Amino acid sequence: MPEFRVINSLRDIEKQQWDVCFPGAVEDYNYLLAIEESALEGFSFRYLTAWNGSVLQSATPMFLTNYSLDTTLQGAGKKLIHGINNALPKLLTLRLACLGSPCTEHGAIGFHPQLDEREKRALIADLLVCFETYAASQSCRLLGIKDIPEPFQRRFGKQFQAARFGTVPGMPTAWLNIDFASIDEYLSRLSSSTRKDMRRKLRSSDRLRLEYKTNVDDVLAEIMTLYHDTRNRSEWQFEELTPGYFQGVLARMPERSFCTLYYAGNQLLAANLLIHDEHTLIDKFFCMNGEYGRPYNLYFLSWFTNIRFCLERGLMRYQSGQAYYENKLRLGSRLTRNTIYFKHRNMLAQGLLRFAAPLLSADETLKKSA
Repeated sequence: MPEFRVINSLRDIEKQQWDVCFPGAVEDYNYLLAIEESALEGFSFRYLTAWNGSVLQSATPMFLTNYSLDTTLQGAGKKLIHGINNALPKLLTLRLACLGSPCTEHGAIGFHPQLDEREKRALIADLLVCFETYAASQSCRLLGIKDIPEPFQRRFGKQFQAARFGTVPGMPTAWLNIDFASIDEYLSRLSSSTRKDMRRKLRSSDRLRLEYKTNVDDVLAEIMTLYHDTRNRSEWQFEELTPGYFQGVLARMPERSFCTLYYAGNQLLAANLLIHDEHTLIDKFFCMNGEYGRPYNLYFLSWFTNIRFCLERGLMRYQSGQAYYENKLRLGSRLTRNTIYFKHRNMLAQGLLRFAAPLLSADETLKKSA
């Protein structure tokens, strides 16, 4: 019978034991440890684990926070709920225990490679029982499982349903297969209007200077200014990244992370934090000066800069995250559906949340395109 433990720090788990449960994960032990050490305000990090003696059988990151139900809303609905939340903050702000991480591309429950599907299903069921018990001990009324990707959901969704979790569509993950040999071949696959538009936009690259850095201490204050400028323009706000996040990712993932800086003269206009392995490049955050950066078409320039990196390194996949879907689809990306699971400890409140779930989900256009 496995022993289930909630671990307070990833440092208390051996890196090799963790990573063997998540084969092929770009967001590995070192990335998660960088998140833990980055001191995100309002977040406490835990790790839900199952052990057979000294061998880690299954694991998933977990976090605790105060969660406002208007977080995933957009437009008029967000303004309405935000107004209610300002007047009655305790009504729509709940203490949340959530499996997953606020800073990863999708949720993941990892397993030791020697386990078969039956053993994995049994472990998930037992992990969820342990999760609920721990959440209750921490006075968390709301439980969540963040951004379970469709392939995993197809395999293990019945275990979440059996535990009476409700579902809401999450933000899809955008990705592009690098199955072409050059930028010209890539452009040839786009529509004629998009191809013409991209060639025009790329001309602005002649006016910019790019730097690739694995240590950004000397420009960190400027990067954080760009980050907050970008974050303040977004309707989607959950975690607020810290300087320690940018420093920690670069320090904890040497040879597998870097930051691309975009300059016009001596003015820093944009910064792009990326992580990768031998197969996949993940765009973690792109931040830009909204006033001066837009005329340079920096979003599109960064897109093609990242594709060139993939081509030069022989990477096969460019993963560009959970935003700006219209542009990403236009540029040939595909979307993988993600599902958010939720459960309120009060059955009446759970029923109300199930009823309100369509309002709390991602934009309808995103769900249709996923």
